[in-house]
Amino acid sequence: MPGVTEEQITAAKQMSAIEFLRRYRPGQLVKAESRGEFQLKEHDSFKINETTSLWHWKSRDVGGKSALDYLIKVEGLKFVEAVQTLCGENPSYVPPVSQPEQPKEFLLPPAAENNRRVFAYLLKRGIDRKVIEACIRAGILYESADYHNAVFVGKDETGTARYAFLRGTYTRGNPFKAEVSGSDKRFCFCLPPKRESKKLAIYEAAIEPLAHLTLEGTTDKWRLSLGGIYAPEEGTQTSRDMKKPIALDAFLARHPEIEEIEICTNNDFAGRWAADHIEKAYQGKYRMVRNLPEKEGCDYADLTKERYEKQAVRQRAACSR
Repeated sequence: MPGVTEEQITAAKQMSAIEFLRRYRPGQLVKAESRGEFQLKEHDSFKINETTSLWHWKSRDVGGKSALDYLIKVEGLKFVEAVQTLCGENPSYVPPVSQPEQPKEFLLPPAAENNRRVFAYLLKRGIDRKVIEACIRAGILYESADYHNAVFVGKDETGTARYAFLRGTYTRGNPFKAEVSGSDKRFCFCLPPKRESKKLAIYEAAIEPLAHLTLEGTTDKWRLSLGGIYAPEEGTQTSRDMKKPIALDAFLARHPEIEEIEICTNNDFAGRWAADHIEKAYQGKYRMVRNLPEKEGCDYADLTKERYEKQAVRQRAACSR
Protein backbone atom coordinates (compact mmCIF):
# COMPACT_ATOMS: atom_id res chain seq x y z
CA MET A 1 0.00 0.00 0.00
CA PRO A 2 1.39 3.46 -0.91
CA GLY A 3 2.93 5.19 2.10
CA VAL A 4 3.21 2.16 4.41
CA THR A 5 4.55 -1.38 4.22
CA GLU A 6 2.77 -4.62 5.10
CA GLU A 7 5.10 -4.95 8.10
CA GLN A 8 4.03 -1.52 9.36
CA ILE A 9 0.36 -2.40 8.95
CA THR A 10 0.87 -5.61 10.93
CA ALA A 11 2.72 -3.73 13.65
CA ALA A 12 0.05 -1.01 13.84
CA LYS A 13 -2.66 -3.60 14.40
CA GLN A 14 -0.92 -4.91 17.52
CA MET A 15 -1.81 -1.99 19.81
CA SER A 16 -5.21 -2.21 21.46
CA ALA A 17 -7.52 0.78 21.70
CA ILE A 18 -7.50 0.77 25.51
CA GLU A 19 -3.67 0.74 25.54
CA PHE A 20 -3.58 3.69 23.12
CA LEU A 21 -6.11 5.69 25.13
CA ARG A 22 -4.35 5.06 28.44
CA ARG A 23 -0.98 6.02 26.98
CA TYR A 24 -1.91 9.00 24.79
CA ARG A 25 -5.41 10.13 25.84
CA PRO A 26 -5.53 9.53 29.61
CA GLY A 27 -7.46 12.75 30.18
CA GLN A 28 -10.23 11.53 27.89
CA LEU A 29 -10.95 8.27 29.75
CA VAL A 30 -13.73 8.40 32.36
CA LYS A 31 -15.12 5.48 34.38
CA ALA A 32 -18.49 4.37 33.00
CA GLU A 33 -21.44 3.20 35.09
CA SER A 34 -20.95 -0.42 34.00
CA ARG A 35 -18.18 -2.25 35.82
CA GLY A 36 -14.99 -2.67 33.81
CA GLU A 37 -15.91 -0.03 31.24
CA PHE A 38 -14.67 3.44 30.39
CA GLN A 39 -16.25 6.17 28.30
CA LEU A 40 -14.78 9.22 26.61
CA LYS A 41 -15.03 12.56 28.37
CA GLU A 42 -16.41 14.29 25.27
CA HIS A 43 -18.46 11.34 23.92
CA ASP A 44 -20.26 9.50 26.69
CA SER A 45 -22.02 7.12 24.28
CA PHE A 46 -18.54 5.69 23.54
CA LYS A 47 -17.86 2.68 25.76
CA ILE A 48 -14.71 0.53 25.93
CA ASN A 49 -14.05 -2.61 27.97
CA GLU A 50 -10.80 -2.33 29.89
CA THR A 51 -10.15 -6.09 29.69
CA THR A 52 -11.05 -6.96 26.09
CA SER A 53 -10.47 -3.49 24.58
CA LEU A 54 -13.70 -3.92 22.58
CA TRP A 55 -15.30 -0.53 22.05
CA HIS A 56 -18.60 0.71 20.62
CA TRP A 57 -19.66 4.27 19.86
CA LYS A 58 -23.43 3.90 20.06
CA SER A 59 -24.41 7.28 18.61
CA ARG A 60 -22.31 6.54 15.51
CA ASP A 61 -22.97 2.77 15.42
CA VAL A 62 -19.28 2.01 14.92
CA GLY A 63 -16.96 -0.19 16.93
CA GLY A 64 -13.70 -2.08 17.01
CA LYS A 65 -10.90 -3.33 19.20
CA SER A 66 -7.55 -2.05 17.95
CA ALA A 67 -6.00 1.40 18.22
CA LEU A 68 -6.04 1.46 14.40
CA ASP A 69 -9.84 1.06 14.41
CA TYR A 70 -10.13 3.84 16.98
CA LEU A 71 -7.97 6.35 15.11
CA ILE A 72 -9.79 5.81 11.82
CA LYS A 73 -13.40 5.55 13.03
CA VAL A 74 -13.35 7.95 15.99
CA GLU A 75 -10.61 10.49 15.36
CA GLY A 76 -11.08 10.48 11.58
CA LEU A 77 -7.52 9.71 10.45
CA LYS A 78 -6.93 8.18 7.05
CA PHE A 79 -5.59 4.62 7.06
CA VAL A 80 -2.01 5.50 6.10
CA GLU A 81 -1.82 8.36 8.59
CA ALA A 82 -3.15 6.10 11.37
CA VAL A 83 -0.61 3.37 10.60
CA GLN A 84 2.23 5.89 10.55
CA THR A 85 1.03 7.34 13.84
CA LEU A 86 1.06 3.98 15.57
CA CYS A 87 4.45 3.06 14.07
CA GLY A 88 6.02 6.24 15.39
CA GLU A 89 6.61 7.78 11.99
CA ASN A 90 4.09 10.52 12.65
CA PRO A 91 4.88 11.26 16.30
CA SER A 92 3.74 14.86 16.06
CA TYR A 93 0.14 13.62 15.90
CA VAL A 94 0.29 11.64 19.17
CA PRO A 95 1.07 14.14 21.96
CA PRO A 96 3.37 13.13 24.81
CA VAL A 97 1.52 12.13 27.95
CA SER A 98 2.81 15.21 29.79
CA GLN A 99 1.52 17.65 27.16
CA PRO A 100 -2.08 18.74 26.55
CA GLU A 101 -3.67 17.61 23.32
CA GLN A 102 -3.59 20.29 20.63
CA PRO A 103 -6.76 21.33 18.79
CA LYS A 104 -7.11 19.53 15.48
CA GLU A 105 -7.17 21.48 12.24
CA PHE A 106 -10.42 21.11 10.34
CA LEU A 107 -10.00 20.28 6.66
CA LEU A 108 -12.73 19.04 4.33
CA PRO A 109 -11.82 15.91 2.33
CA PRO A 110 -11.02 16.68 -1.34
CA ALA A 111 -14.06 16.38 -3.59
CA ALA A 112 -14.44 13.71 -6.28
CA GLU A 113 -14.86 14.72 -9.91
CA ASN A 114 -18.57 13.94 -9.66
CA ASN A 115 -21.15 12.84 -7.10
CA ARG A 116 -22.21 9.68 -8.89
CA ARG A 117 -21.80 7.26 -5.98
CA VAL A 118 -23.44 9.63 -3.50
CA PHE A 119 -26.42 10.01 -5.83
CA ALA A 120 -26.69 6.24 -6.32
CA TYR A 121 -26.42 5.54 -2.58
CA LEU A 122 -28.95 8.14 -1.47
CA LEU A 123 -31.42 7.34 -4.25
CA LYS A 124 -31.36 3.70 -3.13
CA ARG A 125 -32.08 4.93 0.38
CA GLY A 126 -35.23 6.54 -1.03
CA ILE A 127 -34.03 10.14 -0.84
CA ASP A 128 -35.69 12.38 -3.43
CA ARG A 129 -33.38 13.42 -6.28
CA LYS A 130 -34.42 17.08 -5.94
CA VAL A 131 -33.43 17.05 -2.26
CA ILE A 132 -29.99 15.63 -3.12
CA GLU A 133 -29.49 18.16 -5.92
CA ALA A 134 -30.47 21.07 -3.65
CA CYS A 135 -27.95 19.99 -1.01
CA ILE A 136 -25.17 19.65 -3.58
CA ARG A 137 -25.94 23.10 -5.04
CA ALA A 138 -25.83 24.56 -1.52
CA GLY A 139 -22.38 23.05 -0.95
CA ILE A 140 -23.49 21.01 2.06
CA LEU A 141 -23.24 17.58 0.41
CA TYR A 142 -20.64 16.07 -1.92
CA GLU A 143 -18.62 12.92 -2.65
CA SER A 144 -15.08 12.61 -1.32
CA ALA A 145 -12.31 11.77 -3.76
CA ASP A 146 -10.50 9.23 -1.57
CA TYR A 147 -13.06 6.72 -0.32
CA HIS A 148 -16.15 8.09 -2.14
CA ASN A 149 -17.91 8.81 1.14
CA ALA A 150 -20.91 11.10 1.30
CA VAL A 151 -19.72 14.28 3.02
CA PHE A 152 -22.41 16.19 4.95
CA VAL A 153 -21.11 19.72 5.63
CA GLY A 154 -22.13 22.09 8.41
CA LYS A 155 -21.52 25.79 7.85
CA ASP A 156 -21.48 28.89 10.04
CA GLU A 157 -23.42 32.09 9.35
CA THR A 158 -20.77 33.32 6.91
CA GLY A 159 -21.02 30.16 4.82
CA THR A 160 -17.68 28.80 6.05
CA ALA A 161 -17.53 25.03 6.54
CA ARG A 162 -17.00 24.21 10.22
CA TYR A 163 -18.22 20.64 10.50
CA ALA A 164 -18.44 17.52 8.31
CA PHE A 165 -19.78 14.02 8.73
CA LEU A 166 -18.70 11.11 6.54
CA ARG A 167 -20.99 8.25 5.59
CA GLY A 168 -19.83 5.36 3.44
CA THR A 169 -21.66 4.77 0.16
CA TYR A 170 -21.01 1.04 0.02
CA THR A 171 -24.22 -0.90 0.58
CA ARG A 172 -22.82 -4.12 2.04
CA GLY A 173 -22.51 -4.37 5.81
CA ASN A 174 -22.60 -1.38 8.12
CA PRO A 175 -21.55 1.81 6.31
CA PHE A 176 -18.51 3.73 7.51
CA LYS A 177 -19.52 6.67 9.72
CA ALA A 178 -17.25 9.30 11.27
CA GLU A 179 -16.91 13.02 11.88
CA VAL A 180 -14.07 14.75 10.08
CA SER A 181 -11.25 15.50 12.50
CA GLY A 182 -11.48 19.00 13.97
CA SER A 183 -15.23 19.34 13.32
CA ASP A 184 -17.01 21.95 15.45
CA LYS A 185 -20.22 20.38 16.75
CA ARG A 186 -21.81 23.81 17.19
CA PHE A 187 -22.27 23.84 13.42
CA CYS A 188 -23.69 20.41 12.63
CA PHE A 189 -25.30 19.57 9.29
CA CYS A 190 -28.48 21.58 8.75
CA LEU A 191 -31.08 22.01 5.99
CA PRO A 192 -32.40 25.60 5.83
CA PRO A 193 -36.02 26.45 4.98
CA LYS A 194 -36.91 28.20 1.73
CA ARG A 195 -38.36 31.14 3.64
CA GLU A 196 -37.98 32.62 7.11
CA SER A 197 -39.19 30.15 9.71
CA LYS A 198 -39.67 29.95 13.46
CA LYS A 199 -39.72 26.15 13.43
CA LEU A 200 -36.81 23.77 13.96
CA ALA A 201 -36.83 19.98 13.56
CA ILE A 202 -33.97 18.00 15.13
CA TYR A 203 -32.58 14.58 14.18
CA GLU A 204 -29.83 12.25 15.35
CA ALA A 205 -27.91 11.73 12.09
CA ALA A 206 -27.18 13.75 8.95
CA ILE A 207 -29.11 11.58 6.49
CA GLU A 208 -32.35 11.82 8.48
CA PRO A 209 -33.21 15.47 7.64
CA LEU A 210 -32.97 14.54 3.93
CA ALA A 211 -35.18 11.51 4.48
CA HIS A 212 -37.84 13.37 6.47
CA LEU A 213 -37.89 16.20 3.92
CA THR A 214 -38.43 13.56 1.22
CA LEU A 215 -41.37 12.08 3.13
CA GLU A 216 -42.98 15.39 4.06
CA GLY A 217 -42.11 17.44 1.00
CA THR A 218 -42.28 20.66 3.03
CA THR A 219 -39.53 23.27 3.30
CA ASP A 220 -41.14 25.41 6.00
CA LYS A 221 -38.68 24.65 8.81
CA TRP A 222 -35.03 24.26 9.67
CA ARG A 223 -33.86 20.64 9.89
CA LEU A 224 -30.81 20.12 12.14
CA SER A 225 -28.74 17.00 12.76
CA LEU A 226 -27.49 16.81 16.34
CA GLY A 227 -24.45 14.76 15.34
CA GLY A 228 -25.56 11.87 17.55
CA ILE A 229 -27.17 11.62 20.98
CA TYR A 230 -26.30 10.14 24.35
CA ALA A 231 -28.52 7.59 26.12
CA PRO A 232 -27.79 4.89 28.71
CA GLU A 233 -28.02 1.22 27.81
CA GLU A 234 -31.59 -0.06 27.84
CA GLY A 235 -32.43 -1.71 31.14
CA THR A 236 -29.82 0.18 33.18
CA GLN A 237 -30.91 2.45 36.00
CA THR A 238 -29.61 5.99 35.94
CA SER A 239 -30.68 9.27 37.46
CA ARG A 240 -28.34 11.18 35.20
CA ASP A 241 -29.85 13.94 33.08
CA MET A 242 -28.88 14.25 29.45
CA LYS A 243 -26.50 17.04 28.58
CA LYS A 244 -28.10 19.61 26.30
CA PRO A 245 -26.98 18.87 22.73
CA ILE A 246 -24.19 21.27 21.76
CA ALA A 247 -25.52 21.58 18.20
CA LEU A 248 -29.01 22.49 19.40
CA ASP A 249 -27.92 25.02 22.03
CA ALA A 250 -25.58 26.75 19.58
CA PHE A 251 -28.23 26.84 16.83
CA LEU A 252 -30.82 28.38 19.18
CA ALA A 253 -28.29 31.00 20.30
CA ARG A 254 -27.76 31.99 16.66
CA HIS A 255 -31.47 31.92 15.86
CA PRO A 256 -33.44 33.69 18.61
CA GLU A 257 -36.49 33.75 16.31
CA ILE A 258 -37.13 30.02 16.84
CA GLU A 259 -40.37 29.32 18.72
CA GLU A 260 -41.01 25.62 18.05
CA ILE A 261 -38.73 22.59 18.38
CA GLU A 262 -39.91 19.39 16.69
CA ILE A 263 -38.16 16.32 18.11
CA CYS A 264 -37.55 13.73 15.38
CA THR A 265 -35.15 11.34 17.10
CA ASN A 266 -35.22 7.60 16.39
CA ASN A 267 -38.09 5.47 17.67
CA ASP A 268 -35.92 3.20 19.79
CA PHE A 269 -34.96 3.24 23.46
CA ALA A 270 -32.12 5.74 22.97
CA GLY A 271 -34.18 8.05 20.77
CA ARG A 272 -37.17 8.04 23.12
CA TRP A 273 -34.94 8.59 26.15
CA ALA A 274 -33.25 11.54 24.43
CA ALA A 275 -36.62 12.94 23.33
CA ASP A 276 -37.87 12.87 26.92
CA HIS A 277 -34.84 14.75 28.20
CA ILE A 278 -34.72 17.29 25.37
CA GLU A 279 -38.42 18.02 25.85
CA LYS A 280 -37.90 18.50 29.58
CA ALA A 281 -34.86 20.74 29.08
CA TYR A 282 -36.47 23.18 26.61
CA GLN A 283 -40.17 23.17 27.49
CA GLY A 284 -41.51 26.47 28.72
CA LYS A 285 -39.23 28.54 26.52
CA TYR A 286 -40.16 26.74 23.28
CA ARG A 287 -43.23 24.98 21.97
CA MET A 288 -42.19 21.32 21.98
CA VAL A 289 -43.54 18.86 19.40
CA ARG A 290 -42.67 15.16 19.46
CA ASN A 291 -42.67 13.57 15.99
CA LEU A 292 -40.79 10.27 16.17
CA PRO A 293 -41.17 7.76 13.31
CA GLU A 294 -44.33 5.71 13.80
CA LYS A 295 -42.56 2.37 13.28
CA GLU A 296 -40.80 0.92 16.32
CA GLY A 297 -37.00 0.74 16.04
CA CYS A 298 -36.79 3.00 12.99
CA ASP A 299 -35.49 6.40 12.00
CA TYR A 300 -36.78 8.44 9.08
CA ALA A 301 -34.01 7.17 6.81
CA ASP A 302 -35.24 3.62 7.46
CA LEU A 303 -38.72 4.67 6.36
CA THR A 304 -37.59 6.19 3.06
CA LYS A 305 -35.52 3.10 2.31
CA GLU A 306 -38.47 0.84 3.12
CA ARG A 307 -40.77 2.87 0.87
CA TYR A 308 -38.23 2.79 -1.98
CA GLU A 309 -37.83 -0.99 -1.72
CA LYS A 310 -41.61 -1.54 -1.73
CA GLN A 311 -41.95 0.67 -4.81
CA ALA A 312 -39.17 -1.30 -6.53
CA VAL A 313 -40.98 -4.59 -5.82
CA ARG A 314 -44.24 -3.23 -7.24
CA GLN A 315 -42.47 -1.96 -10.36
CA ARG A 316 -40.79 -5.34 -10.96
CA ALA A 317 -44.13 -7.09 -10.49
CA ALA A 318 -45.81 -4.72 -12.96
CA CYS A 319 -43.07 -5.28 -15.55
CA SER A 320 -43.38 -9.05 -15.28
CA ARG A 321 -47.08 -9.08 -16.12
